[in-house]
Order: sequence, then structure tokens, then C-alpha cells
Amino acid sequence: MAPKQVARYAAEGWLRRLGHGVYALPSDQLDRDACLAWLAGSFPGLHVAGKTALAWRGVRHNLAYQQQLALWGDKSARLPDWFTAAFPSTYQATHLFDDALPSDVGLAPLPAGRKDVLVSTPERALLELLSDVGKGQSLEEASHLVEGARTLRLPVLEVLLAHLNRIKVARLADVVADELDLPWKSLARQHSERLGGGRRWVSTTKTGERLNLKRPA
Repeated sequence: MAPKQVARYAAEGWLRRLGHGVYALPSDQLDRDACLAWLAGSFPGLHVAGKTALAWRGVRHNLAYQQQLALWGDKSARLPDWFTAAFPSTYQATHLFDDALPSDVGLAPLPAGRKDVLVSTPERALLELLSDVGKGQSLEEASHLVEGARTLRLPVLEVLLAHLNRIKVARLADVVADELDLPWKSLARQHSERLGGGRRWVSTTKTGERLNLKRPA
């Protein structure tokens, strides 16, 4: 359909304009996953991440009312207003891993989901969740979620940790895994030491709070 014809249908009320070049029928209920698939065409590396990915894969702690979607991508961008109005979301382009990590590690569709909507696997989502600690995500809740992720594939986690380039995430993984005595605590310790950060690593969060992480003995 020609753009002029689409614009005329919108002006006459036959179509509802959502944003630049995006229209829907007036009675249409937007489909979340169809919208995510459409966004993926404009947002390189777009995927459902962190806390949302864990929840979608069955790892939950507290169920918030209309919890925001956590979306990550490769480049800084702003989600369209029409999308966030329908599906409250956050988006970030934090690069946790080095460029040598194969693009398909830790990303996959849900078993019964759309093949063009990528969702972090629990191994990757866990590291993304720890990255969000201090940025609106509490360490206490993150620890509960990490504890609940009991079916991690250690070979996949090992690959992700080997390419991890964020000291904060490595140190948090080390501290939390040690406190909870998780099966992968030695892996976390190895890569925390690889990235360094000293015996005690301190970071200031966006809200001004200090995240003081002491390396377990």
C-alpha cells in the first residue's frame, strides 16, 4: 500500500497511527512478541534480558504488577513511545562480553515462542541481572533469583564468564555464588580473579550508594 494511501486511511480513522511508519487497525490489540520481532529489525542484537528473561524461563522471586520488560541491544537507542506505552520497558546497550564471544551464545527463542524473538538463557540472564544491581535492581532480590536458577548449564556459563569484561559482574557472581555455595562458585572465583579489582572492590551506583564487595576468603 502506498504511503499516501496509508496516511489517508489513518486520517479517515480506518487505521491508527502508532508511530513513524507504524499503523494498526483501530480495534487491534498489540501482540507483545510480534512487536518485539518488529523492533528487532531496527535494534541490532535486541533480546529479552536479565530479570525478564529469567521470569520467562521460569525463575521468579517476587511477581511485580505489570513488571517492566528488560530489553538489551548492541547500540544505544530509544524505544518507540507507542511500544513503551503498550509494554512498559527499559532498554540498554551494556556490553558485558568481549567481541570474541559468538553472537549465539546465551541467546535463544523460548521453546514455544516465536523464533525471531530472542531471550537470554538463564546463564546469560543471570549475568545481566547482576549487571543491573545498583541500577534499580537490589542485591537481595538478585541473590534470591540466582539461588533459584538451579538448572544452569555449566559449560555455557563457563564460556560466558570467560568472555565477561565487567569487574562488578564478576565480583558479584563470585560473592553470591560463594555465599549460596553454588556448584559454579569455583568458575565465578576464577574469572573474578582474572578480571582483578583488588581484595575489596568498591563501586558507586547511579543513586550514590556504595557497592562494597569484599572477595570471599
